[in-house]
Amino acid sequence: MARLVHYSDIENVFDVPERAARLAGRIRALSGPDAAVVATGDTTAPGVLSLVATGRQIVDFYAATDTALDTFGNHEFDYGPDALRGLVADAPATFVSANVRDEDGEPFGRSEGVVPWTTLAVGDATIGFVGVTDPATSSLNPMAADLSFDDPVTAARDAIAEMRAAIAGGADGTVAGGADGAAASSLDHTVVLSHLGAGDDDLARELDVDAVLGGHVHSRRNEVVGGTRLVRPGVNGETVAEIEFGSAGIPTGVPTATLHDPDGADPVEGLAAALDERMAAADLGEVVDRVDEPIERTGPVVHGGECRAGNVVADAFRWALDADVGLSNAGGLRQGDPLAGAVTKADLISLIPFEEPVVLASVTGAELHDVFREMAAPDVDFGEDDWWHGHVSNARVVWDADADLIAEATVGGEPIDPERRYTVAVSEYLLHSEHEFPTLAQRHRVDEGPIQYEALAAYARSEGIDPAIEGRIEIRGRRSASAITGGDR
Repeated sequence: MARLVHYSDIENVFDVPERAARLAGRIRALSGPDAAVVATGDTTAPGVLSLVATGRQIVDFYAATDTALDTFGNHEFDYGPDALRGLVADAPATFVSANVRDEDGEPFGRSEGVVPWTTLAVGDATIGFVGVTDPATSSLNPMAADLSFDDPVTAARDAIAEMRAAIAGGADGTVAGGADGAAASSLDHTVVLSHLGAGDDDLARELDVDAVLGGHVHSRRNEVVGGTRLVRPGVNGETVAEIEFGSAGIPTGVPTATLHDPDGADPVEGLAAALDERMAAADLGEVVDRVDEPIERTGPVVHGGECRAGNVVADAFRWALDADVGLSNAGGLRQGDPLAGAVTKADLISLIPFEEPVVLASVTGAELHDVFREMAAPDVDFGEDDWWHGHVSNARVVWDADADLIAEATVGGEPIDPERRYTVAVSEYLLHSEHEFPTLAQRHRVDEGPIQYEALAAYARSEGIDPAIEGRIEIRGRRSASAITGGDR
């Protein structure tokens, strides 16, 4: 018997150190001598503590959970390639990556210990691993713009072939610190550590592997595709996946998987204190306003259409730059506990923890109409089919989901004039990325404001935080929020 304990996209879990300690406790409780702990990216960022510690809070978590392997998510690059190289070099976990290339086109991080493949002796089996990252990362994350990403299926296939050839030839591909540190003489199972999201299906259909352990998309998943087990544990440590190989009655090569809730686990002693100590390095306890009615920011809320969290962020962006329209992408609103009672600057950073400015874009009315259409992403392959991708200020959008078109669009109560120019306050990311709102580009940029969370904090101090649902977004037709479970930027 061999088992893997898998987590991914834990992001904001560190903003509540006790919750992170409880998640670590669940991972440790599931682990054991027949198991290895692995992760699949977006483990270092984003989040308040991540911003304070430039992602290095994960080093405490790796040590507390005895994590053996991780791969790169798009947010691992939030503080730039050099910061990530330093973290990789210091981390007790080994990063497995077959498709990320550095600024010179060479495999990323090899001198810091990144490997394209590796094996672990787990229980009574030898398991081989390869790792891949979403090739859109250079568009998703401006800090990764100088890097390149190979086709993940081709890169994974080549790494698997190299791994199998090396093992057949007697090479030692085992990670130091594996179950027994012995050289692999045969391979019992093959696993892809993936941060592709929807691309996991391509891996399952194209590769001869037993399991694809995924992340990136924040919805949970546990199913078999093309004879391969596909698992995704969701966001912020909402579940931990346990994958079992060789269970009685299960066909060879198809492992079972169970998703475990961390609630009720005993927190790992000392981890919360270590994370609190890192947080104390920043003065983020200023109370900027009080909220009587909690502002929810779960996946179903921020991706379900108009929501109070989206409204207040879009309002703050528009206020900061005196724009005609404020626009926030739903994937940029990080999920976590509701904003309630005394709201601190740390709480606002937790909602939009990106060190990118709010910028002012000038667009024609025709372009603005296209931007509003892209909030429904009818032509963009990003996230689940029923995600809603944007929130607006001083605008109203009525989307006909059956016809895949805008039935009504207004700014300031007036229909959009296709010939007029409008100013739109957005995160700088949306001008860089071609992934969510491809109409917006750097050519539209005309001004720059404060860092996003600073704009939100200033707005809260000046105007207060009391967002209401006002009919800014109306979705008609077959679209349903019931299946929406959250996403990523």
